[in-house]
Amino acid sequence: MLILGLQGSPRKKGNTNFLLSTFLQAAERRGPVTRAIQVVERNILPCKEYVVCEKKGYCPIDDDMAGEIYGLLRQAEVVVLASPIFFYNMTSQLKALVDRCQTFWARKYRLKLSDPLKSTRRGFLLGVAATRGKTLFEGLQLTTKYFFDAIDARFEGSLLYRGIEGPKEMANHPAVREEVEQAVAALMAHYTPRRRVLFLCRQNACRSQMAGAFAQHLAGSRLDVATGGSEPAETINPGMATVMAEIGIDMGFRKPQGIDAALAQVAPDTIITMGCGDHCPVVPGADRRNWDLPDPAGQPVEVMRRARDEIELRVKELIGAIAP
Repeated sequence: MLILGLQGSPRKKGNTNFLLSTFLQAAERRGPVTRAIQVVERNILPCKEYVVCEKKGYCPIDDDMAGEIYGLLRQAEVVVLASPIFFYNMTSQLKALVDRCQTFWARKYRLKLSDPLKSTRRGFLLGVAATRGKTLFEGLQLTTKYFFDAIDARFEGSLLYRGIEGPKEMANHPAVREEVEQAVAALMAHYTPRRRVLFLCRQNACRSQMAGAFAQHLAGSRLDVATGGSEPAETINPGMATVMAEIGIDMGFRKPQGIDAALAQVAPDTIITMGCGDHCPVVPGADRRNWDLPDPAGQPVEVMRRARDEIELRVKELIGAIAP
């Protein structure tokens, strides 16, 4: 399980960063993998309204959104947005990232594709402001609400702090650590208990990707899912993505990864193998099962569809057995 933090302050060691770091550390103590993105360090160009995303589902701008952030937003089950208040809203650096998520909005509302994690993903807002105005956070909250909707994250809650201006004022706040612990505990309650499943094939480009997506889509928060391959490809199989889109499941922005990377994401209770050969891992205590499914890559689309349907049936049976 990945919790992704988006740190929007230009000050990489300021009050907002302290608040986000405290939140992610509290989450890590409960088991998830966390990652923080210092948005100011990334090359994120503003939206140029090419409208390509509304027709084809992707943004043609080649920067760190395409190279890194779109994929992380799809992988994360919790997205934590953190920002100081600049003119009653988030920082310009963070707003550029939010604007570029029009791509997700288009895939959801124009292309009618469903993210497999839509029933599971949650969003949380952290805000810090120097002044104390009554409506100080309204702009930030409204923008965040629609950002979370675009990325298919349920707006779970927020921690908002007024009157924080000087260095280390957030660290010296008398209640912040307790409030963060309470918020994280409530958030993580949605994800426990759950079974951890790892799907493996050779390239992590086709069979294991479909299995992982079906498991996320059908089981929701009952399963913590990761996928990997013994010889990971550069990209997912486009034919696989096409046949999954035929049934409304969005495989966009997924990337193949190796077995070690997958094991870093989840310590599996169950491992499903589909042709990873001698490289399939042995994890003490994990239930290992092999699905004898031929690789449909490079075959006619009818073969890919049959593989998709067979994998869906097997995933349903697996969920019924381990996470009813």
